[in-house]
Amino acid sequence: MAYLLLIHEPVGQRATRSLAEGEAVYERMLQFGRDLKARGLLLASESLATPDAGAARVQVSGGKPLVLDGPFAEAKEMVGGFFLLDCATREEAVAIAGQCPAAEWATVEVRGTGPCFA
Repeated sequence: MAYLLLIHEPVGQRATRSLAEGEAVYERMLQFGRDLKARGLLLASESLATPDAGAARVQVSGGKPLVLDGPFAEAKEMVGGFFLLDCATREEAVAIAGQCPAAEWATVEVRGTGPCFA
């Protein structure tokens, strides 16, 4: 079954790191992804840009799309990235989330996938 690890991180925390610290954190995340891929568990992963880098929220009301461009002042957290895994059980996905380097500075949410829309 597919499980999504969503990384919820505090808004602005990336800016608190030096360039060297940011590069070291990024390399740890890349290595985590490489390890998951080598184990045959990784389906997809991406780091996401901060909301001030062109994020938008879209909602349809009365048949018309309403677009709210970021940044979103009310947000205390942002989704910083994700790993989509193929795991046998929820317990396996939760254990992997506990090994994710981001769990040291962010919350890693584990979500099972639902029926496919395609």
